[in-house]
Amino acid sequence: MMHVYKRGQIATEYLIVISFVTFIVISVMGIALMYSTDIKDNIRISQLDKFSDKLTTTSESIFYAGEPSKTTIQVYLPEGVSQIRIINKEIIFNISTSKIQAIKVYESKVSLNGTISTHTGVKNLLISANSTFVNINEITG
Repeated sequence: MMHVYKRGQIATEYLIVISFVTFIVISVMGIALMYSTDIKDNIRISQLDKFSDKLTTTSESIFYAGEPSKTTIQVYLPEGVSQIRIINKEIIFNISTSKIQAIKVYESKVSLNGTISTHTGVKNLLISANSTFVNINEITG
């Protein structure tokens, strides 16, 4: 009779250990998933910052160089951008992340004009100076 009781006790202890280990593993995976989502969102915002910084910096240098000046730049637009508006000296992005939908506004020192599509990926933009503003056009193809 003593052997049957010990087998039952060992099986119960084994189940307790396995359930505790399973709980720990699931908790760690949940925390990792939460942090990876936050990291992806931060990368998107960082890519958008880099996109607008390169666009405004190049636009300002082309404008100050004078009217016949123009250049082409390659920039990466991250996913989640639903709208891009260029109004006067501002570039306005509507972006959605896993947690929020936000409007990010980036300012330029010069007046801007043009349109940029919201398709995710690498974009070739032609930036050309005018006497009063900088024209931004997307090169397709």
